Amino acid sequence: MDLLSAVAVSTLPAIARPRAAAMFKALWESIGHETTLEHVIAACSPSALVDTVAAAARQEAALLLDRAVAARIEAIRWDDERYPPMLRAIIDPPPVLWAAGSLDVLIRPAVAIVGSRAATPYALEVAGRLAGELADRGVLVVSGLARGVDGAAHRGCLAAAGATVAVLGSGPDIIYPREHQPLAASICSHGALVSELGPGAPPLPEHFPLRNRLISGISLAVVVVEASERSGSLITARCALEQGRDVLAVPGSVLGGRNRGSHALLKDGAKVVETADDILQDLGWSAGGVSAGPQISSKQLDQRNLLDRLTPGETYDVDEMSATVELPGSMLLPCLTDWEMQGRLKKVGAGRYTVVPRK
Repeated sequence: MDLLSAVAVSTLPAIARPRAAAMFKALWESIGHETTLEHVIAACSPSALVDTVAAAARQEAALLLDRAVAARIEAIRWDDERYPPMLRAIIDPPPVLWAAGSLDVLIRPAVAIVGSRAATPYALEVAGRLAGELADRGVLVVSGLARGVDGAAHRGCLAAAGATVAVLGSGPDIIYPREHQPLAASICSHGALVSELGPGAPPLPEHFPLRNRLISGISLAVVVVEASERSGSLITARCALEQGRDVLAVPGSVLGGRNRGSHALLKDGAKVVETADDILQDLGWSAGGVSAGPQISSKQLDQRNLLDRLTPGETYDVDEMSATVELPGSMLLPCLTDWEMQGRLKKVGAGRYTVVPRK
């Protein structure tokens, strides 16, 4: 599928929503580059006039690509090497990710920091400090550019000369809230703004819960700082759990209810976070962080013939596969889609995979 068609897929009604994105990925995994826009339209809406819908979608896609060029925004197709590898591994990755800034940071190991918009000074200080410590250890910091904890996390990372990514609930050229425009400009210089929504898309309320799956999807772990029982950051935490990511939380005051959501996560087994080293330890990394040693890409892992340790024909979930090949799940997850696209691994349902015998 060419870029125009991939962008056209993202313009279909609700195609940027999880169910439709999952259908796109399922088709791609089934027939690969033979997947067409028409296949996706027929799968999403069997009663649709496929040719008519496809023509309109391609026309809108061409307009979006023109706007992107004018706004210096790039459309990254999901099989592009710049597409975040952890995001590609989730069940419903956007067919196209719109991005502005330093796109090379998108493939780096990342941790998300999310929390209250109406954050207390304590939460703002903790979010900024954790982000700075992660930056010092070579970890990409991901958040949502919202007021409160999100903004503090971005600023703390930038203050430590680190790289950060903001995942938006609008097009990358529409900054919300408006007072974060200077912050967004700084992020573009030292990281990236990304969205599954194309240029010009407004920050509608329904966009934000859906973008939360991208915040967790890009990341190896999600850290929640100050969340009430109804905090939107709990949606991100839930997405993280569904995606097999680690969820951690910062404890706070028991007065006033500001931390009931965070404390509920801790009661359910989330790890307590006081410093960035707690996060790194949970991910199986040394206190020195990812900058302490050479990183192994999914292609390098494939060269090490890790799949040869698995028995062809047997089925494995991610945890079983991780234990068998003796590799942390956080490093294994980005490889799964690569191996599927190479025809070496096949998804058999219910989160299980089987190794395809070598010919």
